[in-house]
Amino acid sequence: MKKHLWGMLYGLFLTAFSVYVLLDTFVIERVYTRVPPDNGNGNASDMGNGAADQDSGAPTGQSASLPVQTATSYTDGKISVTITEYRENGTTIYAADVHLSSPAYLKTALASGAYGRNVTENTSEIAAENNAILAINGDYYGSRENGYVLRNGVLYRSTASDNQEDLVIYADGSFEIITETDISAEQLLADGAQQILCFGPALVIGGELSVTEEEEVGKAKTSNPRTAIGIIDALHYVFVVSDGRTSESEGLSLYELAAFMQSLGADIAYNLDGGGSSTMYFNGEVVNNPTTNGRSIKERSVSDIVYIGY
Repeated sequence: MKKHLWGMLYGLFLTAFSVYVLLDTFVIERVYTRVPPDNGNGNASDMGNGAADQDSGAPTGQSASLPVQTATSYTDGKISVTITEYRENGTTIYAADVHLSSPAYLKTALASGAYGRNVTENTSEIAAENNAILAINGDYYGSRENGYVLRNGVLYRSTASDNQEDLVIYADGSFEIITETDISAEQLLADGAQQILCFGPALVIGGELSVTEEEEVGKAKTSNPRTAIGIIDALHYVFVVSDGRTSESEGLSLYELAAFMQSLGADIAYNLDGGGSSTMYFNGEVVNNPTTNGRSIKERSVSDIVYIGY
């Protein structure tokens, strides 16, 4: 009897420990660093007051004009965004063409203004907290323990992952694809990196496709909702989100996404977190139809966003 009792207690201990590990990995929120939301000095409704001139790194001596907005466009003299809806490969794709007068308007933000584990919010919530004009979900750094995390010039994680391709965004707004084991995060920061996004893979490098028709992210299905960011030329970017997993929109393979980014003229394009995370936010509204399982249209909470704003 005593033997069986110890066995039962040991079994209960293992079960409790396993549950704790799962909760700690996927549920329990752990905040390591607080980062106040970057509210800027204005938002999409008050850009005409010259507030943008006070932004660090932003051009001075001229203020943004009053914004002209429609359901698919925004322009104020410093930021221009035009969203076009495409239909390719049985999939609805939203592409935001972005022109900036300064790289200071291309930013990232963390959920709840915090770096940590299991700290998440909807893309639209993070975007609203930071007065974003345009936003897409980022790399969901919080789902991994390794991989560089550099946001707005602050290095939060410098542990490299083997064969991990990252997108580096420099202070001048230029893009570069690097492999983490080839260069340290500290060196990239010293070289002027402002953002490091760690998901991948790279889709287009030097205007050429950098994925094959057989490549996929982990064990992801071939066709999925997708999110990508690309640079066409200096301070000219494209943010792309595709719907998927529904009868109305099948989704894209990595190769199809890469070919689409290339067709838009991207010199460098990079794959961000997809699936249920894929969300585009513009002028206070979610543009696409995010879904995890195809049965309901609903945002998945994520750890970070890439956005355009003051």
